[in-house]
Amino acid sequence: MQFRDRRQAGQELAERLRILQEKGALPHPVVLALPRGGVPVAREVARELQAPLDVLVVRKIGAPFQEELGVGAIAGDDPPLFDTWILDRLGLTEAGLAGVVERERKELRRREERYRQGRPAPELRGRTVIVIDDGLATGSTARAALRAVRRQEPERLVLAVPVSSQEAADLMRQEADDVVCLYRPSAFMAVGEWYEDFGQLTDDDVLEALQSAQ
Repeated sequence: MQFRDRRQAGQELAERLRILQEKGALPHPVVLALPRGGVPVAREVARELQAPLDVLVVRKIGAPFQEELGVGAIAGDDPPLFDTWILDRLGLTEAGLAGVVERERKELRRREERYRQGRPAPELRGRTVIVIDDGLATGSTARAALRAVRRQEPERLVLAVPVSSQEAADLMRQEADDVVCLYRPSAFMAVGEWYEDFGQLTDDDVLEALQSAQ
């Protein structure tokens, strides 16, 4: 099974979430997308649920010798959340990654300023918050995002993704009140393999999606 693109994935995810909404399981929802890839998925969900759409910027902390290999993540001003098992296996330390963390935090703040354009972050206390990404491989960024949202005392916290590894989905059940995932393939290498079109998105793509959802 492959999605055509993130938009189609969002439409299918939106249908699943609409059923939950009709059952009263998603009262007073707000949709938070993890940019960049989660934004076009979340836009379709926000439209279907008639909910406000915003972003929650999270940055992966990559290994110094291989940036695509995530060893942790940061969200907002929260301290970094590391995968200690991976750190031990790679012989890395949190102190040794301080430079990587600082660089990623600067990029996180740049993106927040670019995407918000002066808008305040949404009030999440007492609401149903639906956090959306285009897929989960290890779940490190999603876990950081969920913990950041949880500290803002939402009434209900839901993670929704089109596709996820089974391991990541199981891990996220410890962080969210509910995990909605359309597909959990037994053989999972990368999120992009489950999309026909998984092109890189730009800041302008994110802004266009946010503006069209208003």
